[in-house]
Amino acid sequence: MGHTPYGYRIEDGKAVIDEAAAAQVRELYKNYLSGLSLTNAAKEAGLDLLHSGAKRMMRNMHYLGDDFYPAIIDKESFDAVEIELNKRSTKLGRNDRYNAPKAKSPSTAFRLCDITENYENPIRQAEYLYSLIESEVI
Repeated sequence: MGHTPYGYRIEDGKAVIDEAAAAQVRELYKNYLSGLSLTNAAKEAGLDLLHSGAKRMMRNMHYLGDDFYPAIIDKESFDAVEIELNKRSTKLGRNDRYNAPKAKSPSTAFRLCDITENYENPIRQAEYLYSLIESEVI
């Protein structure tokens, strides 16, 4: 197991909710959904986070609850934050910045011209045979 997410503590090998920290996590979600920026939402919740840390915290699936961690955030709030993150990112024009380069397809068909010469030297014969290979782009 890795790092214990903020808002939990481990007692007797089990994750339990740290109510004071969990209240800050819930406040972070509430503040962001009320219109504050990521940094300001964290600051208002009493968390010293930059925007990337706040975003990473709000995307942490453990807060929904799983086999080990009890739920701190309800599914509706979690989904609403994801929708709001995407909406703001789109509004700022950040979702379409990266265009993946188009994959170049390699030549997929090769043909060997007729072999008309034979050499005693195997290296010379290999050079000759390689020179007869022609690729066909499909």
